[in-house]
Amino acid sequence: MAVMDRIQTVILGAGVVGLAIARGLALQGQEVVLLESEDAFGTGTSSRNSEVIHAGIYYPAGSLKAKLCVQGRHLLYAYCQERSIAHKKCGKLIVATSVDQVAQLKAIQAKAAANGVVGPDALQLLTRAQALEMEPALKCEAALSSPGTGIVDSHALMLSYLGDFENAGGLLALNSKFDSAKVSNETGQTEFVIRTADGTEIVASQVVNCAGLDAPNVARRFEGMDTSQIPKAFYAKGNYFSLSGRSPFSRLIYPVPEAAGLGVHLTLDMAGQAKFGPDVEWVDSPQNLEVNPSRGDAFYAEVRKYWPDLKDGALTASYAGIRPKINAPHETAADFRIMGAETHGVKGLVHLLGIESPGLTSSLAIAQTVSSILQNH
Repeated sequence: MAVMDRIQTVILGAGVVGLAIARGLALQGQEVVLLESEDAFGTGTSSRNSEVIHAGIYYPAGSLKAKLCVQGRHLLYAYCQERSIAHKKCGKLIVATSVDQVAQLKAIQAKAAANGVVGPDALQLLTRAQALEMEPALKCEAALSSPGTGIVDSHALMLSYLGDFENAGGLLALNSKFDSAKVSNETGQTEFVIRTADGTEIVASQVVNCAGLDAPNVARRFEGMDTSQIPKAFYAKGNYFSLSGRSPFSRLIYPVPEAAGLGVHLTLDMAGQAKFGPDVEWVDSPQNLEVNPSRGDAFYAEVRKYWPDLKDGALTASYAGIRPKINAPHETAADFRIMGAETHGVKGLVHLLGIESPGLTSSLAIAQTVSSILQNH
């Protein structure tokens, strides 16, 4: 069994949020080791999403999702601009495809304003004619324009976070699967003995659990911590289908939101290639990443509500991602849970649970929040 010397801070999980937190703490001069179970960073939820920079529209006012998304969006655009990371503030339209959905658009507009989506990024209600002037291929009764929504090359973003982290002296340890942790007070100060699957032990003063889909299970393996408030993990799979040929839209197109997700929407990548998704398919395992081509039938039906000219055979099964949910299918969507000592009673330990969308957009704001929790301990 190999035993490492004491490390100031250990971060568990090198997805986009773990990388952002590790970067932030290393830039403050902390000695940070980032443990990742896979053989590369960002291979989980961080590489299997829509790569959208969200405006902060849909989340309940006062929620962490609303607050951190709005803060994170400003930080992320500034960071991408400064580092020349490929991104585009392309905007999006949220479309009402029936008359009875128009009232929902007004409610979304009010919610966005309550969340601080204001000024040049404020949502604008468009008539059918105004929406079609912007996107002639669209079919709708009315739409909301969100000029603050954009897209980003998420791999380039994570690579940049990692570069900042390593330049500040941080160490990324790949193939380092977390096994268990023990909370110790033997020296008079709280310390953590982290054990990895190969038997390596690391003693740390601070630990941040950013294990994404596995975060609730990781949190339960901290011996000496009250685990009664750790929620159960649930997995909401999102399937994507790609569009062959050129996209007729220059903006992202979203239907009015549905339960557990934002509907089958059209997003673009930095090359202008269009994809549709994600849908919502509750699954029992985070390993369930195969896209069943038969789900394409439902995609055609949903997409044609706002783009009736979608041709048969134009969609191809592409990829799937899993949303790390901490609510059951029949429950209201849970907020981000960022659990510090005030919840579980252990100083120097932060668990991040249920960090689904808008986690990518919020990554730099989440990093600031975690830093402030650790400083206040």
